[in-house]
Parts: sequence; C-alpha cells; structure tokens
Amino acid sequence: MVLAGLSGGSGKSVVSVGLIAALKNRGGAVAPFKKGPDYIDAGWMSKAAGQPCYNLDPYLMEPEAIVTTFQRHIAGCRFAVVEGNRGIFDGVNASGEFSTAELARLLDLPVLLVINCSKTTRTVAAQALGCQAFDPGIPFAGVILNQIATSRHETIIRQSLERYTDMAVLGIMPRLTRDIFPMRHLGVTPHQEYAAAAEAVASLAALAETHFDLDAIIAAMRPVIPLPVNRSGHTASGPTIGVLRDAAFQFYYEENLEALTAAGARLVMIDALHSAALPDRLDGLYIGGGFPETSARQLADNASFRRSVREAVDTGLPVYAECGGLIFLGRSILLGDQEYPLAGVFPVTFAIGAKPQAHGYSTFVVEGSNSFYPVGTRIKGHEFRYSIVHHWDGAADELVLAMERGTGFFGGRDGLVKHNTLALYTHVLASGTPQWVEGFMAAARRFAATGRS
Repeated sequence: MVLAGLSGGSGKSVVSVGLIAALKNRGGAVAPFKKGPDYIDAGWMSKAAGQPCYNLDPYLMEPEAIVTTFQRHIAGCRFAVVEGNRGIFDGVNASGEFSTAELARLLDLPVLLVINCSKTTRTVAAQALGCQAFDPGIPFAGVILNQIATSRHETIIRQSLERYTDMAVLGIMPRLTRDIFPMRHLGVTPHQEYAAAAEAVASLAALAETHFDLDAIIAAMRPVIPLPVNRSGHTASGPTIGVLRDAAFQFYYEENLEALTAAGARLVMIDALHSAALPDRLDGLYIGGGFPETSARQLADNASFRRSVREAVDTGLPVYAECGGLIFLGRSILLGDQEYPLAGVFPVTFAIGAKPQAHGYSTFVVEGSNSFYPVGTRIKGHEFRYSIVHHWDGAADELVLAMERGTGFFGGRDGLVKHNTLALYTHVLASGTPQWVEGFMAAARRFAATGRS
C-alpha cells in the first residue's frame, strides 16, 4: 500500500511509522519504502520496521529499477508500506511527472490518503472527492484523518465522507499535545540523534493499534509476488571500503551500501566521533551526508581521527564525500562565535545559514579529471543543505563538475578534487546511478593493487 497526503506536513510520516510498527507488532515483517530522495523519514520507517527502508525515486531511477527494487525487497515480508512525498499529485512540472500518484500507478498499489483535518470538517470530503475525480485511475483504499481534535470533529468528517464520497475512513490520528518526532530547523530530527526514538515509535504504534482499523487496512492491500532472492550472499573478495557512520554521518542509502557489497567490496563501519584513527589497510573511504554541525565539538576534539583522514587523503586513498562528508573535509566550520577545526583536506570554512541553501534535484556533468567519474559523464542526484561556503581559498575553474540543475559548491560548479578524493554537495542513489558503483570500485581496486595515488 502507498500512503499519500495532500501536501508536505499532512502527517504521512507519523501515520507511516505508526502503521509500520503496528503491523510489525502483529507478527508480520514489514518492508518499508520511501518515495523520493529522503533520508530522515526513511530512517524512522526503518526504525519502526526493524529492517532497512529503501528509496523509490522516479526522478533518479528508471521505472524498471523501481519495480525491481520493490519486488526484490518485499521478499520474506508479509506487508509493504510505501510513503509518498509532498502532495499525491505533486511532481516536477504541471503534468505531475515523478509524483507519488505516478509511483502508485507504476507499482499498481492502492493509495491510503492521509488528510490533515486541522480547523476543517466538511471540506475534507471535498478534498477526498477532488482527489478521486482528478485521477480516476488511482485506486484509493480509503483515508486516515489526521489532527482530529474531538469526537464531534471526527463524527462530522466521517458523516461528510459517507454522504459525499465512497472513501472509507480507515483510521484517525488524534491531535497530540506535543510532537512525537523531535523537530529542528531542518524538520524532523534523525532517529540516530534522538535518545527516545524507540519510545517514540512505540507511542505511534500504540496510537495506530488504538485508532486505525488494521484489519480493513490489511484487507485493502494488494497482494504482490516478490522476485526470488539469492540467499547465498556475496563474497567480499574485493577491496575494503570504510564508511563513516555515526551520529554525524548518517545519510546513506541502503542501496548504495548494498551495491558496493554486491560488487565485492568489504564494508567497514567507522565512528568518526570516537575512533582514534582510520583502520589500517583501507582501499577506499565513503563519507556520506548528515549533520556534522551538530557534532562539531566532538569532531573537533577528535584531532587524531581528523589527522588520520588528512594523511590518508595525502597517501592517495580514494575518498568519496557527499555534503556532510564534504564539510568534514573542509578546514573548519563556524557555529555562532565558535570556529571548529575539521579534517583540513580542502581550504574551506563553512557556516550554517538560517534558510535552505539548496534543496531539490540536481544534475551535473563531469568536466574535469577525478578518480570516480569519466569526463563527460552526466549524473542525476539531489541536494539538501543549510551550509554555506563562508570562505574558500580557491577558484571555480578548480571544480570538476558543472551543474546543469541545482546549486553546487560555488559559481554553478561542484566537485573538489585532491589526489584520489572527490568531495561534492550532490547525493547520488546507486540504483539510479550505476556509474557511481563502477567508479568507486575501480578507484578502490587501483589503490589496492598499487597502494599509491
């Protein structure tokens, strides 16, 4: 089943996490999926399901890749829940291209519509009816009424839906006195940074078990036959790749890590906040996104680890750094009146803006030499950041990537290079970008064979 809303902020994530956790409590494994280039919601869905959440992104992935990803990862699960993004019909243009509705149609799944009922009653029926009329080809399973204030509020909306539509109410989410998900300027706080994450998921599960008609929701789901899965596993006969994964660096698509493993890599998880140094005998290093600014003091205090990363870059270790990883490789970050030293690979000082500096899909073309992408390669990805390039001792022509869409690092360009290191703001999704895996593995194999830059 696909969960969709009328807009961002409709309550899809609260409903999705609660539903996944409640279904899991019924004794069935749940395969969670998130539409679009999202890390934080996907992380909470993964926390609720107790297994990885996979991204389905019609902009970044071909339709065949989306269907294959979905059918492969539902194997062994009793339920699958796909959370949409933004409004159900919102895409990149007026035709709704790459929308949640298109994804539901591609996967041939029913849609459970989440409607924010705050300060409204009968109009909810008009919204539901409008969605049905707007695209009669979408099979709506029913609605979840979010932000229900009182029993009278609920009754009027239920009666309105019964009178004017054939949309069944399959549950409500009562108005809560506090946010179950902790919030900050970027939205929901990642579950990795919230000590009470398990309690939050349990609270949402209890709400879903109390207020959702779980039997009716399960009955409305469509049976899907999964693709057979090779249970023999992959042999890590190739290079060893380190992955910084901790509270500071947490934005990784499971697809990216699995793609490296499937290609033969042995992945080693590294805690940049507490490890004294990088492990010996790495053939590559992957530094994903996250919020290094929230852990800036710990990163700064761990001087030996920062030094080991800088020395590894100088020896030619292939390092691929995205967004938060790019920041970490800078000289320092300014937070208020404090400046925190970072790895010092690139002569850049970062700061954090009050507003988003880039948020959306991006496309770049490789114009300069680097260890990961051939010149001429065109890559689609996305940007998500509040960080600012406060000071940089460099020039735009040193950047090897030209932005066709998106903001990049500076002057419509992205991609800082030093030896075998490439650092950029754009995130990529391996299931839509096979060049990323190919380039990373080739760089790591070259280093493993020579041990030199």
